[in-house]
Amino acid sequence: MTVLVLDNPELIAKAAVASGFNTADLFNETQRPHRMRFHYGFNKHALESSDTAIMRQHAAYMKQHPSVGVRIHGHSDNFGAEDYNRFLSRQRTNAVVRFLVQEGVPESRILVASWGSIRPFTTPDDRAANRRVEIEYLTSDMAKAL
Repeated sequence: MTVLVLDNPELIAKAAVASGFNTADLFNETQRPHRMRFHYGFNKHALESSDTAIMRQHAAYMKQHPSVGVRIHGHSDNFGAEDYNRFLSRQRTNAVVRFLVQEGVPESRILVASWGSIRPFTTPDDRAANRRVEIEYLTSDMAKAL
């Protein structure tokens, strides 16, 4: 008998979504999700289904911890004009904010930053890795200081 052990939360979430499980049941809502970065296809700003499953975990965690806020950082690759890249990164952050608000997170606990292509994750030539949204958790004291 062969046993496959998946130690990758992203793969576990994808497998659960593909098989029809409710991923909220697979994770403890009181534990903050480990995945903080979500990547996008070229010129895309909508979350993929595997991303929404993990984003629901973030929303559940935030609802369980009312003193915690987040800052959503939107990024793009360096292909094209920087004005458009900033617009696209703003579209990505807005999509995440809308999703979290629909899941019951108060908008007042969400801050956004849209960086365009000026803060690459890797080298500017690795465009796929640079098209992303990142979630940064903040305590209420940190959010007030900003």
